[in-house]
Amino acid sequence: MATKSTRKTTPGYRCAECGWTTVKWVGRCGECQAWGTVVEAGSDPTAGRTTASAVTSPAPRIGEVDASQARFHPTGVDELDRVLGGGMVPGAVILMAGEPGIGKSTLLLDVAAQVARTQRPDGATRPVLYVTGEESAAQVRLRADRISAVADTLYLTAETDLGQALGQVEKTDPALLIVDSVQTLQSQEVDGTAGGVTQIREVAASLIRAAKERNMTTVLVGHVTKDGSIAGPRLLEHLVDVVCQFEGERHSRLRMVRAVKNRYGPTDEVGCFDLGDTGIRSLEDPSGLFLSGTATPVAGTCVTVTLEGRRPLLAEVQALLTESSGGSPRRTVHGLDTSRVNMMLAVVHRRAHLNVTSKDAYVSTVGGVRLSEPASDLAVALAIASAHDDTPLPHGTIAFGEIGLAGEVRPVPGIARRIREAARLGFKRALVPVSPEDLGTLPDGIEVVQVSTLQEAIMIRTSWTPPSRDRHAPLTAG
Repeated sequence: MATKSTRKTTPGYRCAECGWTTVKWVGRCGECQAWGTVVEAGSDPTAGRTTASAVTSPAPRIGEVDASQARFHPTGVDELDRVLGGGMVPGAVILMAGEPGIGKSTLLLDVAAQVARTQRPDGATRPVLYVTGEESAAQVRLRADRISAVADTLYLTAETDLGQALGQVEKTDPALLIVDSVQTLQSQEVDGTAGGVTQIREVAASLIRAAKERNMTTVLVGHVTKDGSIAGPRLLEHLVDVVCQFEGERHSRLRMVRAVKNRYGPTDEVGCFDLGDTGIRSLEDPSGLFLSGTATPVAGTCVTVTLEGRRPLLAEVQALLTESSGGSPRRTVHGLDTSRVNMMLAVVHRRAHLNVTSKDAYVSTVGGVRLSEPASDLAVALAIASAHDDTPLPHGTIAFGEIGLAGEVRPVPGIARRIREAARLGFKRALVPVSPEDLGTLPDGIEVVQVSTLQEAIMIRTSWTPPSRDRHAPLTAG
């Protein structure tokens, strides 16, 4: 008698974030190390198979696709347009992430009002829908009154249900949809609480589908975790077209927006904003915020030029050395990488023969700016040397360059661009690394000296006498 073969199926579990599978449930994914993302995947091996369906419209040739539908539309906020590559593209989905209270809602409410006031070629205005899930409509209205962001075609709704929000989209038919935030919306079609991995995936997929079908620009506000990453599944960043990071010190008015992903433009641009009581405004020239503005030179200070994306910004580094009262010297750093400042102290002590490691060192930047670029090494080292000798650098001097452990000054990108920015702001002298590339025509009114070692830079910082070697001779302005 033939027996019917049976196949025993074992329930499997799958990570909702990275797809890792296991035969038993665990609280933490063994692949991506995420907590609470492992869910039951089902036991039917044939489930989930999709077959081909009839094609309603054949795929056109790429040359027949109308590219005019993906042209940039300026938002009216110049610095945001700079980051996005020229403006917002119809049908694009933008994820704006940042810490709580950094100014995301203020910026996007201003953008919504600017877009709502923009007229089409036929003279009509474009409707904009702002969906808030964190505040009431009255609270958002108070902010709109404070920053003058009230427009006739700007619609506002407070919703936390995804179905209701999509219904508002159907009724309003907006050109721009802003959802604040994607972690507060919840779909009734899937399980889980708002902000969970399953809910965020469903909410994001539904909003992206609506944006593509309606050719509607959509901006999603995203929360961040303690380590600064965007909350929710990593899949969220892959689904959207643009990911923008909103940055800034809580005690500073300066805010920066940078694109870490952009399918329509560059990812090396940075937008600068000034957040005040009356709203947020674009800063086309933010360099003045990072300079102390003292009329006379002060020992222990040096101005450098850093590149934020492709934009050169001037920043001032200040250093103070005092006698140590204990056995271990104190190191206090603000706005710079502590380990890199410690390295500069060691290089100055060993290569320039200045006794700085036995003293308490306080190194900081002006205006709350954070310098993470190695090009600020030379300015840090010169500020430390100036503080040690109590001798200020000549007024109108800038310095930039990366310093190695051997005391060599290495070239950095964009030397000519940095020099032009310093000359535009009235600086007269520049200490720069020796560059193998031709710097081209330099602006008038600024004297440039190339140095190859830290010792050379420290020797000429007060007398401003260039080394005698030809390759280090001052570059003449053309």
